[in-house]
Amino acid sequence: MALSKSRKEALVTQYAELLARSSGVVLASFSGVTVKDLEGLRQKIREAGGEFHVVKNSLMKIAFEQAGYRLPDESLIGTTAIGFAGEDLAAVAKAIVELAKQSENLRVKAGIIEGTAYSGRQVGQFAELPPLSVIQSRLLSVLQAPASRMAGVLGGSVRQVLNVFKAYSESVVAGAG
Repeated sequence: MALSKSRKEALVTQYAELLARSSGVVLASFSGVTVKDLEGLRQKIREAGGEFHVVKNSLMKIAFEQAGYRLPDESLIGTTAIGFAGEDLAAVAKAIVELAKQSENLRVKAGIIEGTAYSGRQVGQFAELPPLSVIQSRLLSVLQAPASRMAGVLGGSVRQVLNVFKAYSESVVAGAG
């Protein structure tokens, strides 16, 4: 069924708006994936604050060009669905990559992360990174370790000085008595 010119313009506008409010996108080929699997993926992406849409390649290409994004031409060939990420791009990428590992019919084509285009393989590597909260806690523990060691050293030195004073005061008291 052919789309009218006004419907095509509306879709390009919708795609452009989704791109504008997204922190990044993940493009996937979904030929042969069950509707149940796609609905499960949509739900995971919604929980991560994103959206998942099946797109028309020619219209999506126009929206990417309007937004200033350049993707390899093969990214928009065949069936294409896009995960549009809100704030948590990693969660959206992880959800898509996890389903791609489980289903041979879903394949990550490409992605745009902070305005830069990446291959499907690179998006898969990005999805393997631990969540931001884990990275932050690891960094904090690395930064805190020297401070806690320093506090222990200083605390030990103060205790040693106090023990010397205590021993001296006890010897003075014992000598006077």
